[in-house]
Amino acid sequence: MSEKELHNLFSEPFAFEILMVDDGSTDDSRHVISNAIPSKPELRLIALQRNFGKTAALSAGFMAAAGDYICTIDADLQDDPFAIKAMIQKLQEGYDLVSGWKQHRKDPLSKTIPSKLFNGVTRLFTGITMHDFNCGLKVYRKEVTKRLELHGDMHRYIPVLAQWMGFRITELPVKHHARKFGTTKYGVSRFFAGLLDFLSVLFITRYLRRPMHFFGMAGFLSSLFGFLISLYVTLDKILLHKPVSNRPILFLGILLIILGVQLFSTGLLGEMLSTSSTKGSAFTVRETVNLTDEQASKFMMAE
Repeated sequence: MSEKELHNLFSEPFAFEILMVDDGSTDDSRHVISNAIPSKPELRLIALQRNFGKTAALSAGFMAAAGDYICTIDADLQDDPFAIKAMIQKLQEGYDLVSGWKQHRKDPLSKTIPSKLFNGVTRLFTGITMHDFNCGLKVYRKEVTKRLELHGDMHRYIPVLAQWMGFRITELPVKHHARKFGTTKYGVSRFFAGLLDFLSVLFITRYLRRPMHFFGMAGFLSSLFGFLISLYVTLDKILLHKPVSNRPILFLGILLIILGVQLFSTGLLGEMLSTSSTKGSAFTVRETVNLTDEQASKFMMAE
């Protein structure tokens, strides 16, 4: 969209920059943008060395963005950019992240069905009642993008990570257009990659600071079932004089006990690593009031 159209989104002129991240595209995008920059001073270009994926492209944009409000939108322009104004107004109501919701999606069933499944599973396990976690059109406060640490394909779970850090999130319906430019990169491999990243995000948001709660519980249950199986075999031997050797159930009980001990040990090691790590903090500070500069600087260092 043009500079004039961007200004028309708002009731009064405003300062903005447009960061365009070229994620190793094989067409002439980089040269087209470079040639347009002299006549469009608000344009910025970040050209990655090769295709690193959407998560890396977003991270690069977040690192370079200078504004208080940061908007992300995909280059295919399927999401209507004229929703940005309403999304910024929603931020000004007190939210930290506003995500678009493609309420009437103009995509083939090969994309809409997996998307509905993905969103349903994410809602079920995270408790976040959003309809569209992976919409490319989002508006953030600067504080959110500064705190986000994205890896793999975690861009799909940005709202989950933001809420886990204590930020207030919401969504707004946005108009969705049929794809006119480029071809979709979605496939079976990305579906399974997203599933693995979902497990990573679930662990990070729930058990990163308390790994013993995950591994310890799994180890306890495994050991408990192993002990009950072993007790059953022992009572069978004592009371009914049944042979103990060559019984597969005995080996299952022993295996479960060993597995339980290993899981418990893994949780204990995780706790030791978690408590000894000095990187980052377990909380997010929204603001400080009436603190000395020395006191406030400690929270800045923790972030």
